[in-house]
Amino acid sequence: MEVLIWAIIIVCFLASFASVIFPVIPGPLVLWIGFLAYFFFLNGEELSWFFWTGIILLTVLLIVSDIIANSYFVKRYGGSKWGERMAAVGVIVGSFIIPPFGIIVLPFILVIVTELIQKRSNEEAWKAAIGSLFGFLSGTVAKIVIQLIMIIWFFFEI
Repeated sequence: MEVLIWAIIIVCFLASFASVIFPVIPGPLVLWIGFLAYFFFLNGEELSWFFWTGIILLTVLLIVSDIIANSYFVKRYGGSKWGERMAAVGVIVGSFIIPPFGIIVLPFILVIVTELIQKRSNEEAWKAAIGSLFGFLSGTVAKIVIQLIMIIWFFFEI
């Protein structure tokens, strides 16, 4: 039974990284399923209150970092609110279309089209689209780093 629980934990941790390529997979949730599987089925006493507090804070940071990075870079590169929204839609829809390339290409195209529809110049539209690309990439890097910190902390704790 212990081997099965460990297999579930490892699959959950791997699925959290798959969420970087497939945003429909809830990365923070599957991480928590792994942590809770250990807590309830193996040895919950090894996980301290300090661990749980830190994991809660890192989970909030994990969720917010993606939103902040995307919003920040689209705004910084002159994108509109609609450009920001379309970048988010593009990431979600793009995860179903030729992953992982769809989550990079589709938001880029949607931001360009959205900015051009709003009567922005070609240069402004391209800048906003590049901002969405930087936002996605920086959010992805932040997500990977935070998830690694959470998983490594878990293994140090046990």
